[in-house]
Amino acid sequence: MGLADLTLYAVMALYLIGSGGHICGIITRKERPKLIGGAISGAGFALHGLSLGLMLFQTPSLTLTSGEFYLSLFSWSLLLVLFILWIKLRLSFLGLIATPLALVLLLSSQAVTAARVPLPTSLAGLFFGLHIGTLFASMGLMAMACAAGAAYLKLEKRIKSKEKLTGVWASLPSLEKLDTANRIAVTVGFPLHTVGLLSGFIWAGLTWQRFFSWDPKEMAAVFIWLLFAYLFHQRLAFGWRGRKTAWLAIWVFGLSLASMLGINFFVKTHHSFA
Repeated sequence: MGLADLTLYAVMALYLIGSGGHICGIITRKERPKLIGGAISGAGFALHGLSLGLMLFQTPSLTLTSGEFYLSLFSWSLLLVLFILWIKLRLSFLGLIATPLALVLLLSSQAVTAARVPLPTSLAGLFFGLHIGTLFASMGLMAMACAAGAAYLKLEKRIKSKEKLTGVWASLPSLEKLDTANRIAVTVGFPLHTVGLLSGFIWAGLTWQRFFSWDPKEMAAVFIWLLFAYLFHQRLAFGWRGRKTAWLAIWVFGLSLASMLGINFFVKTHHSFA
């Protein structure tokens, strides 16, 4: 077993223990397990980042053409956004969703490793890295907006029905704070998503001499961008908040995830991972 494998297993173990800490903290409603879970997840995040950096440094061309790398990068991006929101808004409850999801994505990346079928080499390059980097950062933000939106909808329903908030429900942040998390994720995530999409089209034009080729992935990306743009516009121009934005964030992230896992792995496309 090489150093890379040992590092990977260490990251998985840290994410698993960190997830346990978050779950324990929510159930017991105590801050200490959450903080311990956050610290352990943070150690895993740092080691994971180092691992990704080493992969890029040692074999850049192979790494940038591997589906394994992109799933692993998405996993890392989720925790990056989690820690930013945790520090800025004290939304530690997002660790309950982000850390286990990061672990699942990292495990999934190893299933892709078994296939080891690279992406077309024409996709490698710094400009393509910009395309991927901004899109994955945007997806990490939307994952957090989705989690905050789902929590908002459930908590609001219990409050309106005047059910007593006990256990996990009592540990959730206020509706105002959940909506703020959604607003920040959308406000920052949409420009990143736009940069990622535009850089992808420009790269396609340089590589295939066509900016748009009616590829299934491209059509799905445009549809998701339009939905995301509508959410962004309604939030900033008309001050939408609460239920509508929570539902839209859930849809945008759900479709993005379906596009990434469904189209990239199971549909014949320029962006195929398999």
